[in-house]
Amino acid sequence: MLDFAAARRMMVDGQVRTSDVTDLRIIGAMLELPRERFVPEANAALAYLDLDLPATAASGGEPVRRLLKPMVLAKMVQAAAVKESDHVLDVGCATGYSSALLARLARSVVALEENPALARRARENLEAVGAGNVTVMIGPLTQGWPAKAPYDVILVEGAVELVPPALSRQLNDGGRLVAVVGRAPPGRAMVYRSVAGEVSGWPAFDAAAPLLPGFAAPPAFVF
Repeated sequence: MLDFAAARRMMVDGQVRTSDVTDLRIIGAMLELPRERFVPEANAALAYLDLDLPATAASGGEPVRRLLKPMVLAKMVQAAAVKESDHVLDVGCATGYSSALLARLARSVVALEENPALARRARENLEAVGAGNVTVMIGPLTQGWPAKAPYDVILVEGAVELVPPALSRQLNDGGRLVAVVGRAPPGRAMVYRSVAGEVSGWPAFDAAAPLLPGFAAPPAFVF
């Protein structure tokens, strides 16, 4: 039987620490959270590999949803500079692993998911790991969750070809939105900050991530 605790340490030491993740709060949370719980049971042995792990199976033409690679997630969270007082929106929480990580760092987390089955699993998983400061909501990912805005941090759990204005408008003054922009290759993690109603962005690091449903750019018109 796989020693998940040992695999967790190897993930942190071999994937996260070696990728310039220096925030000890992120490292500590990843050492504690049982990532194997957040993937389908058949994939538990793969939970700590350097992979975007499937959280759903291909069905009815629906895209497979995945958990971000541990290294990419850790670097995105570090780039977001999450503080203990922050109110966070986790867009595309899937089975809740990213929300459980954010819950260890922030005051409160809204975990947004549009797939009801995934949202149900996220609630179960988050309750099991004691993430009582997370609220799971169901709705279109591109619309965010304005009812609980503004947010100090918005984390988008996948690649986007465009950042919907609806998300940017939900940032607090000084708030940060982090997403992987562009399909691989190349893709780039971007940090956007809202200051006095104006949003500007800058690149944080090169990254690849699965495209989130609804975040593709509209096809360009060609003569």
